[in-house]
Amino acid sequence: MANHKSAVKRNRQAKVRTARNVHARSTMRTLVKKVREAVAAKEKETAETALKAAMPYIDKCASKGIIHKATASRKISRLNKLINTLD
Repeated sequence: MANHKSAVKRNRQAKVRTARNVHARSTMRTLVKKVREAVAAKEKETAETALKAAMPYIDKCASKGIIHKATASRKISRLNKLINTLD
């Protein structure tokens, strides 16, 4: 356990930030999963709608440093590519 007042505060802050990051990452993964499930069910319109919801959230996670910006770009690119296979 932390001994200094400042270290105790840092510990508190870290817990709050970790919880926030875990929630954002989990939500992002759920949105990506919805796109993949729609593609697996061959529902193009549903997949496109899900992607429109997922893309800004993925970018938001990248801007907040939850994931790297290249990872965000790669995820969006792969999801777009996956949807384009449905025709």
